[in-house]
Amino acid sequence: MKKDIHPEYHNALVHCACGHEFKTGSTLKEIKVEICSQCHPFFTGKQKLVDTAGRVERFKNKYAKFSKAEEAKE
Repeated sequence: MKKDIHPEYHNALVHCACGHEFKTGSTLKEIKVEICSQCHPFFTGKQKLVDTAGRVERFKNKYAKFSKAEEAKE
């Protein structure tokens, strides 16, 4: 390998929003994530609604207008 062209590789500590922590290798020393394998629905088998910046509410509000308009036509 050539010298001085590769980034430094560290043992990184990953912090999840659920509180779970684990170590991995990365060019970063510390990583913060929202979902990990301990809380992700695919791995846990439990459905968990992940709302990023109110997306679900915006979707419901957007399509509530359409359903009200269709009810008014009938």
